[in-house]
Amino acid sequence: MASASRRFDAVVVGGGHNGLVCAAYLAGAGLDVCVLERRAVLGGAAVTEEFHPGFRNSTASYTVSLLNPKVIRDLDLAAHGLAVTLRPFANFLPLATEAGGGYLKVGGGLAATQAEVARHSRRDADALPGYYAMLDRVAGVLRDLLLTTPPAIVGPEAGVAGLLDAWKLARRFRALDLAGQRDVLDLFTKSAGDVLDRWFESAPIKAAFGFDSVVGNFASPYTPGSAYVLLHHVFGEVNGQAGQWGHARGGMGAITQAMARECARRGVTLRTAAAVARVVVKAGRACAVELEDGDVVEGRRIVANVNPRLLFEQLVPAEHLDPDFLARIRAYKCGSGTFRMNVALSELPDFAVLPGRQAQPHHGSGIVLAPSLAYMEQAYFDARTRGWSTAPIVEMLIPSVVDDSLAPAGAHVASLFCQHVHPDLGSVQPGRDWDDARDEVADLMIDTVDRYAPNFRASVVGRRALSPQDLEREFGLVGGDIFHGALTLDQLFAARPVLGHGRYRAPIPGLYLCGSGTHPGGGVTGVPGHNAAREILRDLRRRRDR
Repeated sequence: MASASRRFDAVVVGGGHNGLVCAAYLAGAGLDVCVLERRAVLGGAAVTEEFHPGFRNSTASYTVSLLNPKVIRDLDLAAHGLAVTLRPFANFLPLATEAGGGYLKVGGGLAATQAEVARHSRRDADALPGYYAMLDRVAGVLRDLLLTTPPAIVGPEAGVAGLLDAWKLARRFRALDLAGQRDVLDLFTKSAGDVLDRWFESAPIKAAFGFDSVVGNFASPYTPGSAYVLLHHVFGEVNGQAGQWGHARGGMGAITQAMARECARRGVTLRTAAAVARVVVKAGRACAVELEDGDVVEGRRIVANVNPRLLFEQLVPAEHLDPDFLARIRAYKCGSGTFRMNVALSELPDFAVLPGRQAQPHHGSGIVLAPSLAYMEQAYFDARTRGWSTAPIVEMLIPSVVDDSLAPAGAHVASLFCQHVHPDLGSVQPGRDWDDARDEVADLMIDTVDRYAPNFRASVVGRRALSPQDLEREFGLVGGDIFHGALTLDQLFAARPVLGHGRYRAPIPGLYLCGSGTHPGGGVTGVPGHNAAREILRDLRRRRDR
């Protein structure tokens, strides 16, 4: 084992967006920080790469909304080149194949959405303002909690201070009226389907809203708790407009490259092709990491921006962990049923319900191919029992409509976010794995889009498909889980990843967590990195004050 020549104040394992955010804040406070990234490029799952000659796109994560405005300001990301363009409107649902014709557009303002919904149900159009107001009330309270460290109500940090934090938290919810408190309970415990069935009668609008409940969530929209996943997707904002979605010019890699530039400006040491093999623990404290090439990088504290299961099952020797903690980590639910594709196109999709191969507003929206909650539920059941859904859910974005830097002139790139597929294919199809089935399922996804836009298959000039197995192998997304762990009630807030260690501190002194496996969970938010840095600096101040 090689000896280290330099000891950093903090070593961050994983150069994804949360690791870069955490490193920037720590360096901004005067710490000497090193970031170690296994891949040859910084950014983790938020990267832009060429996948076909002349065609570039966001490889894994693919759209912007949840990136926290405080992180954008504090890290001066705009000055480093980050520019986000709003979608023309939120979502386009072509319905012809399953629903007898037509389509639905959601977004562009309340009046525009009501007019669209009214074509399917006047009652639902009238209900829309109340539904939006309900979501806004609850999301507003929870948005305030994003930058809050969960209270220490149990475990080694519990005490008077923890009870005080819990009391302050409760006050925020008591500020809601009784109806608002009931809405909070519904959105945390019920299924999205149950909530939407209470508000609406028409299948298209329930599908448009219910889609958010299964994004990255290997579940039916009628699975209890799926309403929270829906809520999780409305926390965000783009350019100061709450609940909006947009495109980062240059792809998602533009976000992490801007972060990396700010890290470099603050003096962070950034290393790529530096895969960590294990966390070194001496005298009961994390003090270094050993790389796969045998090099050792020492740090007064180690900060892990990786899935909690990957960290504690593979990088931390088991003898340093309490058996109950380790057992619960092994039971930490991961697996999002996601099949991700990038497709190079010679022309834009020509939708049967809204024809045209020239760019129109719907080409720049989120195109959801899933006409009802029942369709989404069947897709889950199929994947759970057979390995993948024969009628899959596909969301397609075509970022080249608003960003001509991604494809040659006249051509386009499309992001396909496809569901559902089983994270562990061999458990339902013995003897097969995703390396064997990848192309078969990729063909199915292309055919699914072709049913709505009959020129689609013929326009495909190149593609790259990533199965759950690929997402785990390439980006460390255990089970292909884009959120680093399911967003279920038992894995949220103070219980993320494990109750008693939900405050960014691992059960080993000197070891911290800053990834999406901590509060507030997944998405390109930067919030776990921001919050973890704050807690690390608090601990540093406490040690200095002793």
